[in-house]
Amino acid sequence: MMLMGILELGVSQATVSRTVDRVVNSIVAQSNEWIKFPTINHELMEAKRIWSSMYKFPTAIGVIDCTHIGILKPNRHGDEYINRKGKPTLNVQATCDASLHVSWPGSVHDSRIWRNSETRSQLISKANVVLLGDDGYGIEPYLMTPFRNPTPGAEINYKKLLKQKKVLIDRCFGQLKRRFPILEYTLIETNMPIV
Repeated sequence: MMLMGILELGVSQATVSRTVDRVVNSIVAQSNEWIKFPTINHELMEAKRIWSSMYKFPTAIGVIDCTHIGILKPNRHGDEYINRKGKPTLNVQATCDASLHVSWPGSVHDSRIWRNSETRSQLISKANVVLLGDDGYGIEPYLMTPFRNPTPGAEINYKKLLKQKKVLIDRCFGQLKRRFPILEYTLIETNMPIV
């Protein structure tokens, strides 16, 4: 739909493709500067200090979740991209501060993306730091998730506090989708293959 509108303005497909390619390459060239995850001890300790002072989770360094981005169903392995709502998507995992890591087919569960992520591999070797996730993930020494059936008292309080902090990653996804509105829609008027 958007592509057809551009072509109606007299801009050729080749010009659009070259422009998109240049913009994407420019973004990727800067990605190491813009997309960061703390990996060395002093970065981890600083992230932990900030998180503890702002959000009262003493060993946390951020929150993690996934969001679905609509795509055209690929010709090859297209059914793998169908999410639980029956739509073709990429399941994109991020940690707040918006460190995007992986784009997976929409049918892949958040916990599988986590098990295969570089972030998880980095945290395994670090002592005493955690990310906060929702119940789509399993609890691990470096990933805190809510109790499935919390008992009154400390477990319910913990679940409430964790839910409040999870809003931060939802806000990150919201900001990302507002900044790049195309992430909310699927181009449906083109037969361009998804690679």
